[in-house]
Amino acid sequence: MKLSRPVSWFLLAFGVWSWVIWVTFVKNLVKDGSGLAFDHGHPTAYFWVHLALAVVSFLLGTVIGVIGLRGLRALRRTS
Repeated sequence: MKLSRPVSWFLLAFGVWSWVIWVTFVKNLVKDGSGLAFDHGHPTAYFWVHLALAVVSFLLGTVIGVIGLRGLRALRRTS
């Protein structure tokens, strides 16, 4: 299956965007001072659920970005 150039760029951009957003989110989650993420220094269920969401998003963003990158490389080889 061949991906078009715009689709490949979109997938690559989505992968990068996912990493930027979720890295920022995890940094903010770790620094949380509201008491949602940590209760007396111990991680709460809120923390673990959101960390799991971030990890899954990192994995999906990476896979999607790699698909886009491979699509662009394949287009470059055939051009």
